[in-house]
Amino acid sequence: MFALIRNLVLLLGLGMLIAAASANAGPQYGAWGFDLTAMDSSVKPGDDFNRYASGAWLDRTVIPADKPIASLRYAISDAIEARLHELMENAADDAAAPALDRKIGAFYRAFMDESRVKSLGPRAIAPEITAIRAARDRAAIAKLMGMSATDFYGSIYGASVDVDLKNNDRYAVYLNQAGLGLPDRDYYLEASFRPQKSAYQAYIAKLLSLLGWKNPRASASAVVDFETRIAAASWPKVEQRDLQKVYNPQSRSEFEVLTPSFPWSAFLAGADLNGVDRVVVGEKSAFPKIAAIYDSTPLPVLKAWQAFTVADNAAFYLSPPFSAARFGFRNQTLAGQPMESARWKRALRAVAGGDCSGEDRVDCFGNVGFAVGEMYTAHYFPPEAKAKIELLVANVKAAMRARLERLDWMSPQTKQEALNKLDTYQIKVGYPDHPRDFAGLQISAEDLIGDVRRAGAWDWRFQIGRLNGPVDRSDWSMTPQTNDAYNGLLRDIVFPAGILQPPVFDPEADPAINYGAIGAIIGHELTHGFDDQGRKLDAQGELRDWWSTQDADQFTARAKKLAGQYSSYEPVAGVHINGDLTLGENIADLGGLNVALEAYHRLQGGQAAPVLDGFTGDQRVFLGWAQAWRGKAREDYVRKQVVSDPHSPRAFRVNGPVRNMDEWYAAFGVKPGDAYYVDPAQRVHIW
Repeated sequence: MFALIRNLVLLLGLGMLIAAASANAGPQYGAWGFDLTAMDSSVKPGDDFNRYASGAWLDRTVIPADKPIASLRYAISDAIEARLHELMENAADDAAAPALDRKIGAFYRAFMDESRVKSLGPRAIAPEITAIRAARDRAAIAKLMGMSATDFYGSIYGASVDVDLKNNDRYAVYLNQAGLGLPDRDYYLEASFRPQKSAYQAYIAKLLSLLGWKNPRASASAVVDFETRIAAASWPKVEQRDLQKVYNPQSRSEFEVLTPSFPWSAFLAGADLNGVDRVVVGEKSAFPKIAAIYDSTPLPVLKAWQAFTVADNAAFYLSPPFSAARFGFRNQTLAGQPMESARWKRALRAVAGGDCSGEDRVDCFGNVGFAVGEMYTAHYFPPEAKAKIELLVANVKAAMRARLERLDWMSPQTKQEALNKLDTYQIKVGYPDHPRDFAGLQISAEDLIGDVRRAGAWDWRFQIGRLNGPVDRSDWSMTPQTNDAYNGLLRDIVFPAGILQPPVFDPEADPAINYGAIGAIIGHELTHGFDDQGRKLDAQGELRDWWSTQDADQFTARAKKLAGQYSSYEPVAGVHINGDLTLGENIADLGGLNVALEAYHRLQGGQAAPVLDGFTGDQRVFLGWAQAWRGKAREDYVRKQVVSDPHSPRAFRVNGPVRNMDEWYAAFGVKPGDAYYVDPAQRVHIW
């Protein structure tokens, strides 16, 4: 029987297997793809399923000094890094390599040329600092803010281009609040973050001093005061998640009237958006308040803020005094990471991007990440792999459809709308069908900062170049080497090659493990189309209320109950998860695991699953989920995560969904009195 199962998995699989363990974790995968040595059988599953599945691993695993977290997902990223390291080293030395590979190699070599980086010092960003010093008024500073899309400048408003939420046939320019150098407004306003805020002021003073800025300490104090006022005027992240609230289309004259004190003409000129006559304003009530703060702030303070922001944004690429100061604050103070990554690893992140669930989201997509994606998938994700993983995707999607059809709390009319929406989803696997064209991008092995500038300008021209054309439904917003997945505005579910590796997907593993891991992630992304925000988009992907009042009330009540559960969780003493901020991800985790379990049952075709090492098929699905998400993080990282990240800490991504699934109780004999037991009437069932 197991041989038949393995043959089926190989048909579904990618035909590749990598080592998925960090050096200190030492997992020993059994024949069915689960690390039995990770388990702590002294813990009852109902008391802490995360520790039951991974307690021994958690106890023996030491977080690497150059990381804020240890997890099997990070082990995948380590494996991707090793591959990219070899590819970039070869590309940098091979004059006969393809032109795109040579550009990637030159960018990598420019970052690795540390002696040149040291010799340049702050002169590398002299053009930006000179422009700031020369700014004669607020309009000049606003123009530099507009240039933040292509350079190292900062801005109090962010501009981006994406699909129009109420017309999926065109793109729109979106404007959102910005201007904060700390991870969230709470860092400025809450007493619990006072030490981090104080350290931030010292960091600002340090960078200004390195630039030779006049009175760096006094300037740093003024900059923090400026950002604190912006923080007080800004919307919290929970409000920013509300698609209906942040969709405010306006003509150019309307948003200029909304914020008359801000020099929009200069800003739009800097962003090369002068011809735009319609934008979508995000945090509408915050815009005039932030503009008023800008208008009342002395010009020298605005210049100091802009100079610091340039240095902060560029520090990753600058000489050691800058990069060390950046690491000391952004990685050590904010994330608790004691040691900086090796330079070659930072070079990879600069060129290709890194794990976006990690400590350094600024660099996670890299400067030429899509170019690197072409090189990576050419070596590690053959075209035939797409068809193989799509079979598993189709089974999970069929299970999602079956669950929607059986819903007992939704009216037939709304249910049909939901089914129509599910049917429109396009599944994208591995890499884009139509790669981006980098032929005209100039990269030099002797000009790192110039490479970053040119890559930024290249990407922004690509974005704004689409404004007057049709929407490209084949487009991706995540690079192929990324260890993640997403549900996009194009009604697309995207699974890059980077995530399709053990332990998330292992072609040698028992199907139950794969369905608990990649199957549940597929279900997670499908469910995002029906989470608290995704449900507001219709089958065309447009912002429209397609729910009956009764159905919306039912959904809201169930979602509120789930948010309450997560808000009770305390990952660090005295620190609770924000159940409203994480609601969309938590709904998707719960829905995804439910859908994956049903898809596994469909795979069995009514036959009993084999028992392997004493574990039933259902038990192995739940263990596959737990293994995929196991991890441990530094306390400072968790404190940052709960205020700034819509994902719950890993332990609660394991424990939170299972306690709401009746099948988990049956599979592991969870009883009243167990710590995570929930009375059947109080369990949350949504999708």
